Amino acid sequence: MKRALVILTYNEIEALPRIFGRIPRDSAHEVFAVDGGSHDGTKEFLAARGVRVFGQERRGRGEAFRVAMRSTAADAVVFFSPDGNEDPADIPGLFEALEGGADMAIASRMMEGAFNEEDVSWFRPRKWVNLAFGLAANTAFNRGPYVTDTINGFRGVRRDAFERMAPEAAGFVIEYQMSMRAMRLGLKVVELPTREGERLGGQSTASSIPTGIVFLKTLGRELLRRP
Repeated sequence: MKRALVILTYNEIEALPRIFGRIPRDSAHEVFAVDGGSHDGTKEFLAARGVRVFGQERRGRGEAFRVAMRSTAADAVVFFSPDGNEDPADIPGLFEALEGGADMAIASRMMEGAFNEEDVSWFRPRKWVNLAFGLAANTAFNRGPYVTDTINGFRGVRRDAFERMAPEAAGFVIEYQMSMRAMRLGLKVVELPTREGERLGGQSTASSIPTGIVFLKTLGRELLRRP
């Protein structure tokens, strides 16, 4: 099974130099980046280290996923964001899950043995909202093992599964859409516990309230979507 590791970037120069050396690039047959329009030296940093960078005609994380899939013929693709939140040590495990028969493998921040960055606080709004969306998706679509982290973008997918899911979401909601469609199709989803680290640079472009509204609308559309 041919493996591809995709580094998703947008102005990551603060964190990237501290993360790049920890990325297990030898776990994949090819490593490349999809960049959303960085102007801080991110693309130049990667190119100088032999990493091919593909651009996007349209902005959005969802579009980055589709650009990645069009840019490789690999059978198994893992998506990684080098901002510090995602642990690069989990990348080989995601590939192994896909080779072991999973259609999609998710690094879960919610399952037993995992750590969410809000776990250090008693007030955990982002985690609670994540769990609520996960509950809604599992209740509506899942007939298999419960998926604890339907939203996390640190995941891998088999090419044939991605094609069957055919996600068209433009932004961060693509992972949630993929999770719901995988459930509806009866695909095998495997989760691995991960520890969410501290963001090392840059700022998230996903504002809480607008992003939440987009997630609600996407959930509604999937509920109304014909099988």
